[in-house]
Amino acid sequence: MPKWPVVSGAQVVRALERLGFRQVRQRGSHVVMRLDDRGCVVPLHKEVRIGTLGTILRQADVAPDEFFEAVR
Repeated sequence: MPKWPVVSGAQVVRALERLGFRQVRQRGSHVVMRLDDRGCVVPLHKEVRIGTLGTILRQADVAPDEFFEAVR
C-alpha cells in the first residue's frame, strides 16, 4: 500500500464535505462531522497524524481510497 500523504485538519474537513458530510458543531479545535448515522471528530491541526486519520476514516466509514480522491 502506498504511503499516506500528510493532510491538515482543514483538508480533512473539506474532503469529508465533498463526500457528503456536514459540520454539526465545533468546540475549540475539534469539528464534529455527520452524514446520516455516520460521524467523526476532526481535530483542526496543521498536520493530522496517520493513526488519527485512520481512526477518523474508520469512524466515518470511509475507505482510504475514496477519501484521498476527495482530498485532491
